[in-house]
Amino acid sequence: MAVSIRLSRGGAKKRPYYKIVVANATAPRDGKYLEQVGTYNPILAKDDENRVRLVEDRVRYWLGVGAQPTDRVARLLDKAGVKERAATNNPNKAEPGKKAKERAEEKAEKLREAEEAAKAAAEAPAEEAAAEESTEA
Repeated sequence: MAVSIRLSRGGAKKRPYYKIVVANATAPRDGKYLEQVGTYNPILAKDDENRVRLVEDRVRYWLGVGAQPTDRVARLLDKAGVKERAATNNPNKAEPGKKAKERAEEKAEKLREAEEAAKAAAEAPAEEAAAEESTEA
């Protein structure tokens, strides 16, 4: 049986409150769980001591028998000093999506065409003026 340490949502609409639970990996998010090992209240300030409450010895026990924390719970455990979490690196995070890149390329192409048209328009009157001067002479 695969066991995970995850969040189970409670609270009212737009007022989330989570229990940190140990549950079977196939159980529903807010369904049956094996044990509640803490709480997480995201509404409280980040430096508030009641934001995350853990029963550390039970968390350590479940981690010792092979329970896998979800990403969010792993972050909370790392901050509490229970389990160290390896830092992740996503070099593509700040890169725009495919459609945004296409739009940017189209915009740059239109800008280039407008600049070329402006250059051509600026050169044309100079050529006409030179042609008029040569016909007058």
